[in-house]
Parts: sequence; structure tokens; C-alpha cells
Amino acid sequence: MIENIETFQPRMTVFTKEQTMAIHGAALSILEKTGFKMEHEGVLEMLLDNGCTLETNGRVTMPENLVEDAILSAPKRFDVYDQTGDLTMPLEGENFFFGTGSDTIFTRDLETNERRRTRLSDTGNFARLVDALDHLDFSMSMGNPEDVDIEDIYVRVFEEMVENSNKPICFIADSGKDIRQIHKIACEVVGGEAELRKKPFLFNYSEAISPMLYPENVMDKLVFCAEKEIPICLPSGCNAGGGGPVTLAGAMAQGIAENLIGLVIHQLANKGAPFLFAPNVSVLDMKHTVVSYGATEWSLTQAAFADMRDQLYNIPIWSFAGSTDAKEIDAQAGAEAMLSIITSLLSRCNVIHDVGYMESGHTSSLELLTLADELIAMAKYFARGIPINQQTLALDVIDRIAKADNNAIFLSDPHTFAHFRQAHLLPELMDRARFETWEKEGSQDMFDRCNEKAKHLLATHKVEKTRPSKAA
Repeated sequence: MIENIETFQPRMTVFTKEQTMAIHGAALSILEKTGFKMEHEGVLEMLLDNGCTLETNGRVTMPENLVEDAILSAPKRFDVYDQTGDLTMPLEGENFFFGTGSDTIFTRDLETNERRRTRLSDTGNFARLVDALDHLDFSMSMGNPEDVDIEDIYVRVFEEMVENSNKPICFIADSGKDIRQIHKIACEVVGGEAELRKKPFLFNYSEAISPMLYPENVMDKLVFCAEKEIPICLPSGCNAGGGGPVTLAGAMAQGIAENLIGLVIHQLANKGAPFLFAPNVSVLDMKHTVVSYGATEWSLTQAAFADMRDQLYNIPIWSFAGSTDAKEIDAQAGAEAMLSIITSLLSRCNVIHDVGYMESGHTSSLELLTLADELIAMAKYFARGIPINQQTLALDVIDRIAKADNNAIFLSDPHTFAHFRQAHLLPELMDRARFETWEKEGSQDMFDRCNEKAKHLLATHKVEKTRPSKAA
């Protein structure tokens, strides 16, 4: 009898340990010699009290021991829940989760395919579609709506996501004021601050300014999240050739340094609070001066950062996938989206956002989000490897069919009926029909199929959740 053999799950590796240590060492050198600009007086005082130095040029330098302490104190696992309190995102090790992005100015209208300004209802539609799709795990706003006052945007889109999905939410805030409003709403959703600390369903995305500038409002949010134990990521804005050096190694060293500064501040504010490591090095396209969301380089650097997580930091990391610089759902869109999805998954990045972005992050697309859900399913199937056991080797089935006198085939064997749904990936959007069947059913292209599925899910999907009462 054949015993189960442990299944090897394919992995992508970019960096050796020597390369990891070289990038980390370069980042420490940047912190100790180049330093950074801190615009928050309270955070500056905290840094100086803990061993940092304010140089005569106004820059702050940071000693290595502060970095080491912060890496040690940051949790190696933390959990994110849905609004009903079920654990859906255990962030540790090789676990991976996919979600959308934020702050697009335009969207593709689902009815007309017109590229238009985003509206508040678009955020609701994206959240509802995320809730309906099997392989999307969290929501972001996917827009800065034109029909909301600019001062209220982040609170209103958060409310819209809460209403239209039960899945976790990654939220944006502009300042200490609106993040406090969002926190208040989140507490009301789950029945109080103690419950939110125990089972957070939200996490925050904030950015400093590359190179090495930390504005007051960004630090307000970072410290608030640390104190309230709201998980947060503070990605570097270090796109190679724009916010950082054009060479990937230099941009990565700067991105690591910028993220380590955020980590140190966060852990000084509340040791052990949950933090997503997010060096995030993209590239600035030298021809069109846009940050490329379809760039091979971005997929390569985030895979290398995953190696640094494995070999050095052991802190859950933030990344991107499912995006494109294309303007339509075309071959470019599918190719670029799949490249980032498969590489992020094979390198086991943990929290993977920006699924559904088009046009270098300027435009969102419900159709691309729908397509990406199936691309993620394909990537997951590949990454799980090939299980080998008595049932999958099927020696008795081979023996039975090969020896049959009636020209039997495997298609009609009970083993096939018992296992085909698990043994094979059965795509919904990828067309495998014979030409005559495809033609008879309307000759739909990929855009048509994605548009039809998105419309159907938005029309029929019911968001299921039972919220506790405020008195609970």
C-alpha cells in the first residue's frame, strides 16, 4: 500500500542569504549616515529619547540597536477577522491573501465601459463584488469619489465598504481626525473598542514620502494605530528612478530603510503592536514617467523582499498583484495581471493588494477584478503542487481500464467521477469550448464574459453578516 507523500509546494526564490544581508546592511547604513526628516515633534522627541540623533542639518539618524529591537518586538503573526468575528486572515509564514486597492480617480463603467470619474456607489460595488468572489479576501475603496466632499472621502468610503461586504477592510485616512472617526465607526460595528482590539476587521494603509520624509499627519496615524492596536502597513513610496535610485538594489535598500523607520516608531509607540512590513519598490517608466503597475521589476523586488522576510525579519509583508498598465481588458491586461499574481503567490507574499487596477493605478475595473479572481484560482492550483497517494496514483484504475475487454476509457470510470472536481481546475471565464459552441453561444470575448459575471454577481449576491448590538 502506498503511503501519503508530503506534497512539495512550488516556491519562488530570488535572493541568497548573502544578498539579503547586503540589502539589510545597506539600509542600516542609510539610517546611520544619511538619516531622515521627521516633521512630527512628538515622534521626534520619542526618537531622540531612545537613542536617535538630530544632526546639524536637521536630519535624524538611527542606531542599529533600535532596528534590532523593533524587529524582535514586532509580532510574527497577527490575525484579521471579518465583521462577524470569524478569523479569515491569519497573517504569518506563507499564508497569502488578495484584495483590491484604493484612491483611483477613474473607473470603467460597468454598463457603458466609459472611463469616468469614480463615485461613492463604485466603492460599494467593488466591496460587494469582493464579498461575492471566492478568491478575494479583503476590500479597499478603489476610488476617490467625485460626489463626496474631499474632507469626508475616507470616512464615507469606509462606511460604504462596511455596508457592502463582510470581508476585512484595508482603509485609508488622511489625518488623525478622520482615522479617529473611522475607528469610532469600526468600534460600533463590532460592539466596542475592546472587541475591536480582540478581533480587528480592519487594517490601515499609510505612506511616508520618498526619499526619507515623514510628515506629521502620517506619523499621527502611525502612532494612533500602534496605540489602538489596529494593524498597519507603511509602504515606501520608493519607485526606482523617481522616489529612489534607478537601480533595483539601491531602491530596495532605501525602501527597507524607510520601512524600518516606520517599524521602529510604531514599536516605540506600543511594543508588540501589529505591523505589516512593506518596503514596496516599484519602477518609474522612463518613457512615460508613470509608476508602472505591470512592471516585471515590481514583481521581482517583492519576491526578493519575501526572501528577506523568510531569512531575516519574519514579519508579515505587504505586496501587490492583479494590476496592469493596459487601458482595456486585453492581452496586455491579462498577461501583466497574471505575472504579478503568480509571482506574488509563488514567493508567498502575505497581504497582496491592488487587484483590479488599470492604467498605472489611475483606473479601476470591475471586469479586471472578476478576471483576476479566476487568475488567482489558477495560481493557487499551481502553487499547491501535486499530491501523491494511493488515490491519486490510481494504479488499480489503470490496471482495470488497461485490461478491460470492452475498450473502456477513463472518462466513464467511477474514479474519474469521484475525483475530477478536485484533480482538475475547472475555470469559468477561460473559454475551452469548441469553435462551433463558442460561436453559437454568442462569440463572447474575455471582456464580455467578465462583464456578464460581474453584473450577475452584483445583482444577485447577498452580503451575509450579523452584527452584535452596541450593548454586546
